[in-house]
Amino acid sequence: MDDIKQHEYALLNEIASDSKVTQSNLSDRLGIAVGSVNWYIKRLIHRGWVKVSRLDRTRLQYDLTSEGMSVFTQRAVLYAKDSLKVYGEYRRKARELIADLKSRGVESVYIDGDDEAMDILRLTCIEAGLSISAKPQRGTLSSIGADFRALVNSRIDKTK
Repeated sequence: MDDIKQHEYALLNEIASDSKVTQSNLSDRLGIAVGSVNWYIKRLIHRGWVKVSRLDRTRLQYDLTSEGMSVFTQRAVLYAKDSLKVYGEYRRKARELIADLKSRGVESVYIDGDDEAMDILRLTCIEAGLSISAKPQRGTLSSIGADFRALVNSRIDKTK
């Protein structure tokens, strides 16, 4: 796949959603200058990913070519694969942490946080049979960046 910049991908996405979108609308939606939108569109046309046609004297229509659709789809697939890798890594860390807690006799934990990482930790606790408490207690689980941590009996353990 050709190297595609984030703004180019965002433009392909917007054009795929609305072929009659104007450069001014694209500028507003993407938060980049109209001149930059124009430059990126010309680049996409030159690469053969977008074609342009006149609707009337003042309006243009942008359409993805089959090559543009292919690039757009490949990028989306790569993003999905990368997301699944991140999810898998979080699941692995959560399983290790929960297995360690269970080996130390912890049967119930409090989950401190409500983001996607903590949802993964919550799911892993349920799958492992660890009950989830509504109040902080012996085992409190939280996340720091891409890592989970457990506070058990006032001692903090970080996952690897």
